Amino acid sequence: MAGTDDDAVATGDDDALYVLTAVLLTPAKFPSVLGDDYPEACAALDLAPLADGYGLVLGQDGDGARWTVVVDDVSLVAVAIASWDCGMEHELSPDERSVVSALPGWPLAVAVAAPGVPAPHDPGPELMERPPLSPPDTTTWGPAQRRLGADEIALQWATWREQIDNADFVRSDDKVQAEDAPQDDTGSGDEPLSGVRRVLAEAQSYVDTPPPLGRVRSSFATGDARTLRADGPGWSMVARTDDIAFVLLDEEPGEVLPVGRGPALPGLLEALDKMAVRPS
Repeated sequence: MAGTDDDAVATGDDDALYVLTAVLLTPAKFPSVLGDDYPEACAALDLAPLADGYGLVLGQDGDGARWTVVVDDVSLVAVAIASWDCGMEHELSPDERSVVSALPGWPLAVAVAAPGVPAPHDPGPELMERPPLSPPDTTTWGPAQRRLGADEIALQWATWREQIDNADFVRSDDKVQAEDAPQDDTGSGDEPLSGVRRVLAEAQSYVDTPPPLGRVRSSFATGDARTLRADGPGWSMVARTDDIAFVLLDEEPGEVLPVGRGPALPGLLEALDKMAVRPS
C-alpha cells in the first residue's frame, strides 16, 4: 500500500507528512506486532482503546524523518487502504482536527520512501517525547515475530495448507483438544504437543470467559468458511472454520505446528467464530 507522491497531512506544527502507507488500528484489525489484542496494541502507542479505533498514517516529514500520525477518522483511512489494495491512486489527507498524536518512527517496516527528501531516519531527540517506534528485529524469535508468522499463514493459507497431509498429525487423547495434534519434526513431539494442548485449552477458555478485545478475530475466507485468528500469552493460532489450524509458540522458534480436525476442533472453531470480533 502506498499513497501518492503529493499526499501530505499536517503533523500539528509547520511540517507536513508525506504519506507512504497507512494501516488500521481497530478491534478487528490491528498491526499484530503491537500486541496480542487490541488494548495491548493501543497501549504500545500510548493510546486509549477507543471502540471505533484509529488509523495509523506512516510517512516522512520535509527532513525525511519517520513519523506515525494517529487519526480518529477510521473510515477515511479504510477507504484509502482499500483503494491502494486495488491498485488505485487515492489521496490520503486527514483533517488536522482528526489528528490524535504524531509519534516518532514507524512500528512497521516500510519499503518505500518519499521522493525529494532525505532518506528515512528517526527524528532528532529534540523533537521526540518518547522513544521512536521501530519494526521488530526479524533475526530473532519472540512474540512479535510469532504474530507476524501467523499473519503470513493467514495471508497465504492455501500455500501452507497444501504442504500438510495426514502424516503430519499424531493422535492426542486430551479431552479439550482436537484429536489430531502436531508431531515435532525434530524428534520427540512431547514439548510441541504439550504446547498445543495448552493453546487449545486456553482458546476453549475464551469461549467461556471472553478475553480482551481482539484476542479472537474472524475474517472472510473462501465459500462460507471464515479465517480465525486467536492469540494469547506465548501463542498464536490461525484456522479455517472448515479445515485445520496452525499453531505458533514462543518456545518453538520458527515452528509451524498443524492441528488436525479431529472430533473436537470443529466445535471449538465454531464457538470461537461466534464470539470473535469481525470487520464492520
